Amino acid sequence: MAKRPDRIAITKDLSISRLVCGLWQVADIEKNGTVIDPDKGADALQAYTRDGFDTFDMADHYGSAEVITGRLLARYDSNARPVAFTKWCPEPGPMTADVVRRGVEERLSRLGVDSIDLLQFHWWSFEHPAWLDALHEMQRLREEGLIGALGLTNFDAGHLSLALADGIEIATNQVSFSLVDRRAAGALSDLCAKSGVKLLAYGTLCGGFLSEKWLDRPEPVNIPDWSRSKYKRFIDTAGGWDAFQGILRAASGIAVKHSVSISNVASRWVLEHNAVAATIVGARIGENEHRDDNLKVFSFALDGEDHAALNAAFAKTHPIPGDCGDEYRKPPFLTASGDLSHHLDAIPSIYTAVPVPGRPGRSRVSSGSIWEPIAGYSRAVRIGSRILVSGTTATHGADRCVAPKNAGAQATYILDKIAASISALGGSMEDVVRTRIYLRDANQWEPVSRAHGRAFSLVLPANTLIEAGNLIGDYEVEIEVEAICD
Repeated sequence: MAKRPDRIAITKDLSISRLVCGLWQVADIEKNGTVIDPDKGADALQAYTRDGFDTFDMADHYGSAEVITGRLLARYDSNARPVAFTKWCPEPGPMTADVVRRGVEERLSRLGVDSIDLLQFHWWSFEHPAWLDALHEMQRLREEGLIGALGLTNFDAGHLSLALADGIEIATNQVSFSLVDRRAAGALSDLCAKSGVKLLAYGTLCGGFLSEKWLDRPEPVNIPDWSRSKYKRFIDTAGGWDAFQGILRAASGIAVKHSVSISNVASRWVLEHNAVAATIVGARIGENEHRDDNLKVFSFALDGEDHAALNAAFAKTHPIPGDCGDEYRKPPFLTASGDLSHHLDAIPSIYTAVPVPGRPGRSRVSSGSIWEPIAGYSRAVRIGSRILVSGTTATHGADRCVAPKNAGAQATYILDKIAASISALGGSMEDVVRTRIYLRDANQWEPVSRAHGRAFSLVLPANTLIEAGNLIGDYEVEIEVEAICD
């Protein structure tokens, strides 16, 4: 058996353990006001480090995890210290240079470092476009040396592609990936193969449900911790407890065959995907330390018979709906509370609806582009139950073209902008009944159509797509929609 976890390079300057210690359970331990002593917490993390588990993942909202890790890092020389990832998960709003710098500097201060090894960015709603402003500013801070590598958290394939097309250099994307939640094995993995972005997989053990402890056991009624509450929602969505038991039984048979644990099988299945750099396993400080067992994940490989058994169990479950990260952005929210109440109070709209003077029952929104006042039009107008959205291009702010020359990425941005316009007028994308797409080049129909499909696969509005010939500047596509709010 391996004595230390395997390692992988995610950039030319950053090598990490393929089993990362996740510190989200610090927040769970501290949720009732109890604060972990930073030095005792650092002692526990140092024990992991001595055994080769020297890579730690945390976030700004994981209680005092950054502070504890900072105490650990202070015990080492800068060129020999453990690796620390963290996340910045700001509430949606204007992402000015000052806002972003303050967010990054707070991470630096809590970790006690001059440069963050990997800073991962999470954004709650793509309808608010300031996420691109934040990433461009973070890239500037990386060039300044405050950030070693830049990563994302809970980004789907479409928006990862958009970020890359807009010039952001992304090293990693951290997403849910497990025997229960297999979304990342699709379009996201395909994009990673093309772009070189690596996935960091969390939720791989479903909060501990993927273990012998739950094999052939009755469905739990009361769940005391946040992590397990969250992953029970995933199990319910994937077909319920009986379907989950089918996965456990298949994994158990494979575990017996290879003389390993069910958790080892669950981790191995994820790690064998080429796009995956590492899995993130929760480290509950001071208890449930399974380092010796976790190392067994490197002692075997899954064969064709193993995959056939798992695929047969998968066939009796339901795919988790949507794309990676949708559990934080769309109902049904697959979070511990079933909503976003323990993350943020509200998601503000980027646009504001105003009444049309002298026209009772009519309102409109402007997106602030320079073209609207020049040509005399609104981004969208609501008349009674109808919402009409003007032809929309990938214009960020007043006049910046997003993802120049990339039709698919532009379509993704446009559809977010349209969703925000409709939302500001009291509707939703589910209310859309008609879309029209105008392309510069008809050969770009497929990436644009796939972006349209991601937005409307369940709505299925009437649609027209035509080649319109030359569009202004670097714009490749323009889209207009009509919605009826019943």
